[in-house]
Amino acid sequence: MAFDRRTFIGTTAATGAAVALAGATSTPAAAAVTQQQDAKKPGARTYAFTVMGTTDLHGNVFNWDYFTDKEFDDKAHNDVGLAKISTLVNQVRAEKGRRNTLLIDAGDTIQGTQLSYYYAKVDPITARRGPVHPMAQAMNAIGYDAAALGNHEFNYGIPVLRKFEEQCDFPLLGANALDAKTLRPAFAPYSMHKLRTPCGRDVKVAVLGLTNPGIALWDKANVQGKMTFPGLEEQAAKYVPKLRSMGADVVIVSAHSGSSGTSSYGDQLPYVENAAALVAEQVPGIDAILVGHAHTEIPEYRVKNRATGKDVVLSEPLKWGQRLTLFDFELVWEKGRWSVAKVAAQVLNSNTVAEDAKITRLLSDEHRKVVGYVNQVIGTSTQAMSSAEGPVKDVAIIDLINHVQAETVKTALAGTEWAALPVLSQASCFSRTAAIPAGQVTIRDAAGLYPFENTMEARLLTGAQLKDYLEYSARYFVRTAPGDAVDPAKLTNAESIPDYNYDAVYGLAYDIDIAQPAGSRISGLSFQGKAVDPAAQFVLAVNNYRASGGGNFPHVPQAKQLWSNSDEIRNTIIQWVKAKGTIDPAQFASVDWRLTRAGVPVF
Repeated sequence: MAFDRRTFIGTTAATGAAVALAGATSTPAAAAVTQQQDAKKPGARTYAFTVMGTTDLHGNVFNWDYFTDKEFDDKAHNDVGLAKISTLVNQVRAEKGRRNTLLIDAGDTIQGTQLSYYYAKVDPITARRGPVHPMAQAMNAIGYDAAALGNHEFNYGIPVLRKFEEQCDFPLLGANALDAKTLRPAFAPYSMHKLRTPCGRDVKVAVLGLTNPGIALWDKANVQGKMTFPGLEEQAAKYVPKLRSMGADVVIVSAHSGSSGTSSYGDQLPYVENAAALVAEQVPGIDAILVGHAHTEIPEYRVKNRATGKDVVLSEPLKWGQRLTLFDFELVWEKGRWSVAKVAAQVLNSNTVAEDAKITRLLSDEHRKVVGYVNQVIGTSTQAMSSAEGPVKDVAIIDLINHVQAETVKTALAGTEWAALPVLSQASCFSRTAAIPAGQVTIRDAAGLYPFENTMEARLLTGAQLKDYLEYSARYFVRTAPGDAVDPAKLTNAESIPDYNYDAVYGLAYDIDIAQPAGSRISGLSFQGKAVDPAAQFVLAVNNYRASGGGNFPHVPQAKQLWSNSDEIRNTIIQWVKAKGTIDPAQFASVDWRLTRAGVPVF
């Protein structure tokens, strides 16, 4: 039967009844079904099918970088976008037989590029007679069967997400996205797909969607009082037996949750953020899990279920459409039912194929609009600035982010009881390729400084808490003894800490002694030439990711919130440049922190 979200929500609210999605029902390619002889099962009938998976597409349709205004490229020469994925999908369908395949996604679909931003904020899909979201158009054209909700689906608010859901020809799944009042599913928990075979009955494949419980923190402003997000394990334990009782021969979980079993939010997140492997280990009855959220590549990872002793196959394709996961299933018909005999997984690289012209033609107008938008001139700069050395040096381009944030908070607190307190600001080197050119500055130049949809807050901290904060941040540097050779490329990302989890604090002066062990690196901490009093109070301009516990930095999540804003920080930067007209680093840039060894500057 056809899927209808409104029918599902109404039915679920009333009775908790299930929704079944009938998949392809025509005869599959003959190659998918075989009569095979083997010692154990003479004459056994088997059926093979493939489930393809993507995750963390983050608004990428074209192999294009809107921040650099050119074709996407990285050190590994990866490509991105659904147009590339579409070509891979077409190849797999041609090989396996269109009706012997399913295509699913594990979330984080509608945020991440200027293409997705444009249709959420500039020409929003929620407007009366508004456009159809490019990601919905592309995924519908490619023929997705289901997609799990990602945490970034909630960045633009529930109305945008609901409109996107309405525009999709496939269900958005979230078994642990519940209505806050009724505690019933706010989205379809699962979908059921039928694959027809010429022997035995149809194969019923259930796809259970699970999203990340961190949404309650990261998008608190959008979901508080409206939705709640319990843990993945408990909801999987609820639904997997139900799906089996409904006749599912195969159960696949599409989980917007990494496989590491860790959380980057410490005690702020009551449930495990990266729980996919825990679900596989603890919940019997799952055959495979499409993993998302962690932005890592896992071709195949097997986890033994504690109760059954059977392997559950996990796979995570790389972000942005760089990879396509293939789960290849082999089923055998015995004792009047289909059972899974074998599961294997692999990933395909999208840089091996050309973009599907069907997809690029479909969205060429939207692409041109966004390219035109991001290339609008909004001001000028007196000199060029680059983030290339931002991870190891106090550079002007990071100072620009911090200056805008600090100035915005000062203006917001004017006339309040906090107006007299000094305002500091935190920022990270989000992109090592961000740049502001000398001369004309465009929207894409300014937006490229802040590729995330973070918003801003002001929190109250003491000097002692700021010292702790900086010590925690300084873990990012690899310990390097005095006299050892210094290679800037090898000084950072200790303990696999990403660039966005190293914060520089603007408004303070301090040294980071990388010869010392983590936790004992900050020295000479001062404010306006005087040593920082541990009891002194400061206002910290901080993004909502950090304020909600992102990166597990100390003190900030518990600190008093003095102000918050719903506008994206990158939009604040764009508006600041427009208002000022000219960016002059002489007005805000200074070298306030440096790397040292035994008191001697590294650079």
